[in-house]
Amino acid sequence: MAKQKSVIITCAPTGGIHTPTMSEHLPITPSEIAQASIEAAEAGASIIHLHARDPETGKPDPDPDLFMEFLPRIKQATDAVMNVSTGGGLGMTREERLRAATRASPEMASMNIGSMNFGIFPMKDKYSNWKHAWEPEFLDMTRDFIFRNTFADIEYCIKELGQGHGTRFEFECYDLGHLYNLAWILDQGWIEGPIFVQMVFGILGGVGADLDNLMHMHTIANKLFGDDYEWSVLAAGRHQIPFTTQSGLLGGNVRVGMEDSLYIGPGEKAISSAQQVTKIRTIIENLGLTVATPAEARQRLGLKGGDQVAF
Repeated sequence: MAKQKSVIITCAPTGGIHTPTMSEHLPITPSEIAQASIEAAEAGASIIHLHARDPETGKPDPDPDLFMEFLPRIKQATDAVMNVSTGGGLGMTREERLRAATRASPEMASMNIGSMNFGIFPMKDKYSNWKHAWEPEFLDMTRDFIFRNTFADIEYCIKELGQGHGTRFEFECYDLGHLYNLAWILDQGWIEGPIFVQMVFGILGGVGADLDNLMHMHTIANKLFGDDYEWSVLAAGRHQIPFTTQSGLLGGNVRVGMEDSLYIGPGEKAISSAQQVTKIRTIIENLGLTVATPAEARQRLGLKGGDQVAF
């Protein structure tokens, strides 16, 4: 039996979904995002998935200048791969979502691989005293919102960023059909393997957080992509650790971080994304598996290298 590969841990420390009222530990400013990322890398994350926020209000912000305040700091302090979001914040245009990534020319960027309902409005009912007026409006907007990534959008992003900058993608697949979208894109020759598939569970509008769904999506991904792909799992909220653990057991990789869950255990808020990295790393190692280094992640994902970025 072949030795199982080491597990690549991605950490997403802030994201563009949760709002400042939901946790006092959510990184907001460039300095806080940099610190959270460095701590996560020190805890064992080899990839850091990054969004930016308005430092005054915490609202997701696509301004490349904000990204350039934390990207060089993280690079200077760690060997981690930086993965810049092209999802941005809900409601941003395609061009806005790409601005930071084309400015930074990172090794990796995220790519949502289909249009979908993206409903985070149920979170609004859990809070009443908001720190900022934009928060409930932002959540409620998603009742009547489609997160748009058409085939034309995907082609534009791949050609601008992938072919233009040598950036490779974390392809976020929120449903079974997204795997087939990705297989079609691969067939068109827009991208080359190895591809990195991030399966996302538990978002309202995407596939539900049921382990049978994880098993089935993994089976279909194997049929579609064979040996020329790496796969990873993230799951929203309380499903984060059970789903990432299952991914590790199946030979997959994992993603944690406060973009995906604000908690470390039932009813207990995480004080940092590094705390979540430490938890999943401990589980992985207790299962007899090893955690991948950034060098291993770069080699397996075919990345261009940290010396080829623009920050």
